[in-house]
Amino acid sequence: MLEKHAVFEKNSILLTIGILVVVAIGGIIEIAPTFYLESTIERVEGVRPHTPLELAGRNVYIREGCYVCHSQMVRSLRDEVERYGHYSLAAESMYDHPFQWGSKRTGPDLARVGGKYSDEWHRQHMIDPRSLVPESIMPGYPFLATTPVRKFDIKAHLSANRSVGVPYTDAMVDNALADLESQVDEWSDGYDDFVARYPDARVRDFDGNPDMISELDALIAYLQVLGTMVDFSEYNPEENLR
Repeated sequence: MLEKHAVFEKNSILLTIGILVVVAIGGIIEIAPTFYLESTIERVEGVRPHTPLELAGRNVYIREGCYVCHSQMVRSLRDEVERYGHYSLAAESMYDHPFQWGSKRTGPDLARVGGKYSDEWHRQHMIDPRSLVPESIMPGYPFLATTPVRKFDIKAHLSANRSVGVPYTDAMVDNALADLESQVDEWSDGYDDFVARYPDARVRDFDGNPDMISELDALIAYLQVLGTMVDFSEYNPEENLR
C-alpha cells in the first residue's frame, strides 16, 4: 500500500492534482444538495422572532462581548446533552443575525439558560457575579441597571432584521416601541396586542425597577427566552424533516 503512495509523495505536481480532486469531490458532496433542497433548516413549532425588548437585550449581549465566553450551541454529545439539555436545533437560531453558535466557552453554554434561574438571580449575577458563583472570573455589569435601554432606534432594528429575512410584520415594526414598553408592564394598554403578536412572550418587570426600562431589563428578557421556544417533550425530528 505504501508503494502505491510513493508516486504521489515523490511528485509534487501529482500530489497537488490529487489534493484538488479530493477537495473537489468533497465540495460537490457538501454543496450539491443545497441546490435542490427547499430549506436546510427544519421547521419547528414555537420558534418566533425576538420581541423588541429581547432584541434590544440581544444587542446589549453582543455589545458587551458575552458571546466571547459563552457559546449558544449544545452539541449532540452525551456529556453536553446531560449537562445543558437537548442539542441545539438550527431552527432555534434561524432569526438570529448574527447567530451565537461557537466553540468558545470560558463560562457555561447559554443556549438553554432561559427559565433556569430567576430574574433576581440574573440581576445579582450581572451586578456581582462572585456573590453567586465565587469561582467566576466574569466582570460585573452594574451599570446596566442604571442605563436606560435604547428606544429611539428599536423600530429601525426590526426593519433591519426584516430586510435579511426575519418575518417581522408591518404591525410589529410600526408598534416596536409600544411593544417594548408593554413587555415590562402587564397592565399596559398594549398588553393584549403585544401577546397576540408575540405568543408566549414573558411579560414582567425584569430588573425589579418599575421606574425605568433599563438595559438590564432587556438583557434578562433575552436570557430568559433562550432555549424556551421549542417544547422538546413534543418535538419529533422525523416529522419536522418531512
